[in-house]
Amino acid sequence: MPRRADPAGLQTLAGETMGTTWSVRLSNPGFAPLEPVRQAIVQALALVVRQMSHWEAGSDLSRFNRAPAGTRQALPAEFAEVLACALHWARESGGAWDPTVAPLVDLWGFGPRPAGQPRACRVPGAAALARARLRVGHARLAFDPARREAVQPGAMRLDLSGIAKGYAVDLVAERLRGLGHADFLVEVGGELRACGSRPGGQPWRVAVAQPRPAGAHAEPPPRALALRDMAVATSGDLWHGFEQDGRHYSHTIDPRTGEPVAHGLCSVTVLHPQCMQADALATVLTVLGPREGLAFARDRGMAALLAWRAPQGIEEAMTPAFAGLAQ
Repeated sequence: MPRRADPAGLQTLAGETMGTTWSVRLSNPGFAPLEPVRQAIVQALALVVRQMSHWEAGSDLSRFNRAPAGTRQALPAEFAEVLACALHWARESGGAWDPTVAPLVDLWGFGPRPAGQPRACRVPGAAALARARLRVGHARLAFDPARREAVQPGAMRLDLSGIAKGYAVDLVAERLRGLGHADFLVEVGGELRACGSRPGGQPWRVAVAQPRPAGAHAEPPPRALALRDMAVATSGDLWHGFEQDGRHYSHTIDPRTGEPVAHGLCSVTVLHPQCMQADALATVLTVLGPREGLAFARDRGMAALLAWRAPQGIEEAMTPAFAGLAQ
């Protein structure tokens, strides 16, 4: 496990999880042993995979997806917490976020695949799309958060990939605090949470990728944000998608239409004290698009930055809450 230290006591641990990487930067002026920290991080990340991975056949999520129609399934506490958050934003957004979207994600070729097999993205036929849409809908899921139980209505398949990484960041932060650490920066697959400050009392500084304008040969420099006790999550079409017949298809599926989003929004950045919330909201706003997403965020006091492609180039807008936090 890589680790390094500087004279000010800023140390780094890093590794791999969920098909991506993780890192923790820790202000540790007393140079307390790092092995308990590493173990706590690895165990927290393994718990999220064990409960919420739709890539792992033995996960609690996969067990629910395979359950017979009408069966009541007991959920672990962490899984239930994430599902409750997902269903809240599904209702708030009118279905722009929907944790039951897995059949559509798979149909478009963005879902799990056997190890070593290349991704096979494609535009599905109308009949297949109609069949998949019948299996999607958060209103079909009977969930009791108090009892932590969910009823499988039949052929429902959950996908928490738009929120689980954010929750993993929060869980790692919780475990680090449990070990007595107060100043650290956690990152999992690009989602981040800053707690406390860097050595010397300065805020943590993070870089957020910006969209490349059409025709540009180089990526623009990342946007730098100063964070203290705040999480940041990003979403958009900067990283995943496919081309067919001259058209670009985003990896973000709109559960309301069953198709990839087709508006010009290319990047969303959300700040929130909880990374789970920031992660979910970044997906919600990405589906809603520039105009509706910006209004949704403003109406709810969210800190969000949206960027979209316009005829004259990249345009962006931020909510008042984002402007206040990104100083």
